[in-house]
Amino acid sequence: MIRVVIAEDQAMVLGALAALLEIEGDLEVVGRAQDGEEALAICREKRPDVLLTDIEMPRRTGLELATALKQEKLPTRVIILTTFARGGYLRRALEAGASGYLLKDSPAEHLANAVRRVKAGGRVIDPELAAEAWSEPDPLTDRERQVLRMAGDGESSADIASTLHLSEGTVRNYLSEAISKLGAGNRIEAARIARDKGWL
Repeated sequence: MIRVVIAEDQAMVLGALAALLEIEGDLEVVGRAQDGEEALAICREKRPDVLLTDIEMPRRTGLELATALKQEKLPTRVIILTTFARGGYLRRALEAGASGYLLKDSPAEHLANAVRRVKAGGRVIDPELAAEAWSEPDPLTDRERQVLRMAGDGESSADIASTLHLSEGTVRNYLSEAISKLGAGNRIEAARIARDKGWL
């Protein structure tokens, strides 16, 4: 049996994915999580073969989850399942150690086959998306991305500085660099551009 954990913050989608996989004779869903922290705890405990995870989730994104599993050297292989058909996200997912990147509008039968291929050591990636991922490199550093994401969510420089234990001047410098790299007029426009590219 291939043991799978599913991480998805929308309860209905989570239930549907579990039902879809459980009709396969060789797949067993051993855990379900609605946020990244819960998913990481389940993976530490159950050590599943494959984690199927969304990108955007509370408390830890799918990309952060993939990175954590890699850092902790857990045996679980990661498939990102998302609505985001953006090359930047795919690139970051692969850098985080994910073995698969599927879109939620893919045919249902692709999902079980993807789990099998990834468990066997293969990779499963949308080919068009793969070509796009390397056509335009992500110009942002991890810290610029973190600061810009918070600014795009409406947080002030003071709030960001407090949360990240930085000075306000340092936060402004990161934002200024990100705005400049993206050719944006301000922090909100920079965040929008970066989100559209899949860099946030």
